Amino acid sequence: MKPTSLRLALAVCAALLVPCAHSEEVGSVNTNFHITGSDRVVVEAYDDPLVQGVTCYVSRARTGGVKGTLGIAEDPTEASIACRQVGAIHFTGPLKQQADVFSVSMSLIFKALHVVRVVDTKRNALVYLTYSDRVVSGSAKNSVSAVPMPAGTTIPVK
Repeated sequence: MKPTSLRLALAVCAALLVPCAHSEEVGSVNTNFHITGSDRVVVEAYDDPLVQGVTCYVSRARTGGVKGTLGIAEDPTEASIACRQVGAIHFTGPLKQQADVFSVSMSLIFKALHVVRVVDTKRNALVYLTYSDRVVSGSAKNSVSAVPMPAGTTIPVK
């Protein structure tokens, strides 16, 4: 198998294993004007699918222009995250100690933005980490946020 074919196959397999993110764009600002569509920084809200009452807000760069409009541009790896309690906390079941919660494509196939949830049992908090990766190499650029549990709420862990 050719290296390009192998990378494509690995990317498709990885995309199938990671939960797809359902996000809601809550705002954006233009950063670089193009006649065919400006580069933007978008803020998206992601509700944690296993923890009702927790929403993560991720800001990230989106490439505009012809490639961005067609969906074939590669977005920059920079992202920031802030997760907050937005309602009563309710767990749909026990959580893994660490799990990929959301994943969003940042290029046609090879690059993705991830949000990982880590349970900090000692401090009774949920820690959310965002980073990006590629099939071959990732980026060390990351951002972290934590949501402490209200008094009397214990995180169920598998």
